[in-house]
Amino acid sequence: MIWRYAGRRILATIPVMGFVALFVFSLLYFAPGDPAAIIAGDQASAEDIVRIRASLGLDRPFIVRFGEWLWQVLHGDLGTSIFANLPVAHMIGQRVEPTLSLMVLTLLFAVAVAVPLGVLAAARAGSWIDRVIMLFAVLGFSVPVFVVGYLLAWVFALQLDWLPVQGYVPLARGVLPWLRNLVMPVIALGAIYIALIARITRAAMLEVLGQDYIRTARAKGLGSLPVLFLHALKNASVPIVTVVGIGVALLIGGAVVTETVFAIPGIGRLVVDAILRRDYPVIQGVTLLFSVVYVLVNLAVDLLYSVLDPRIRQ
Repeated sequence: MIWRYAGRRILATIPVMGFVALFVFSLLYFAPGDPAAIIAGDQASAEDIVRIRASLGLDRPFIVRFGEWLWQVLHGDLGTSIFANLPVAHMIGQRVEPTLSLMVLTLLFAVAVAVPLGVLAAARAGSWIDRVIMLFAVLGFSVPVFVVGYLLAWVFALQLDWLPVQGYVPLARGVLPWLRNLVMPVIALGAIYIALIARITRAAMLEVLGQDYIRTARAKGLGSLPVLFLHALKNASVPIVTVVGIGVALLIGGAVVTETVFAIPGIGRLVVDAILRRDYPVIQGVTLLFSVVYVLVNLAVDLLYSVLDPRIRQ
C-alpha cells in the first residue's frame, strides 16, 4: 500500500516539473523590453543585438526553442553564461557547497530549537514562559533577515570580535573554521524559520494535549516528558512536518539575502549578480534548480506523511 501511494505521488510530480520548466524558460520572454538589447547595452550596434538574440534563441519559435532547452536540461546542460562564457551547471556547482551548508545547518538548527520551544509553550500554555516564546515568535516574523544579520554582525563581530564579519571557509579547511563563518548567517536565516515552526508546534500540541488518550496516559502515571515527546509530539508531527517542508521556500528566499549580507559566495550571490547583469541563462538555471529542490522536498514531505499517519495513504 505504501509503495502504491509513493508511486502515485511521484507520478504526480512529473506534470509539476513540466510546468516549472515551462515557467522558468518563459522568464526570458516575460522580461520587459528586448532582452538582447538590454544585455547589449546602450552602446551596442545592431549586429551585437542580432548576435545576442541568436545566442539566446530569440530568433526562433518559442516551442522549438523550449523543446531544445528542455532536451539540454534533461542531459544536464543548463546553457552557457552570457558574461562569464562558462557552463551554467559548472558555475552552480562551484557555489553549491556554501548554499547547501547554510541551508542544511539552518534547517537542523531551526528544528532543534523550534520544536522543543513549541512543546514547552504548549505544556505551559498561558504562563509567562508561553508568552515569552510567542513574543519571540512574533519578533522572528516581524524583523527582516538582513536586519537580524546586521545586528549580529555588529554585536558579535565588530563589538565582541568573536566571529568573522563576512566570508565563507570551505569544509575541507576544517570543521571549526567552517562553523565559525556560518554561525551568524545560520542564526539570522533561522530566526523566522524558528518562529514559524514554534508557533505551529504549539498549536498542534495544544490540540493533541486535549485528547482523551493523553489524559489516560497521565492517569496511568506517565511522566510529563514521556507524555509530551512520546505520545503527544508523535501525533502532532504531521502539521509540524508540513510547515518544515513549506518553510524550505523561506530558506531558499532567505539564503539569497543572507549570502548578500555576509558575503557568502553561494548560489544566492550568483543569482543576484546574474539579475544585475541580465544574465538570463544563469537566472533560468538557478531558478530551475531552486524550483526542483522545492518540489522534491514537498514530495519527501508527502511520502513522510504516509509513514507518520497510515490513514493518509488509504
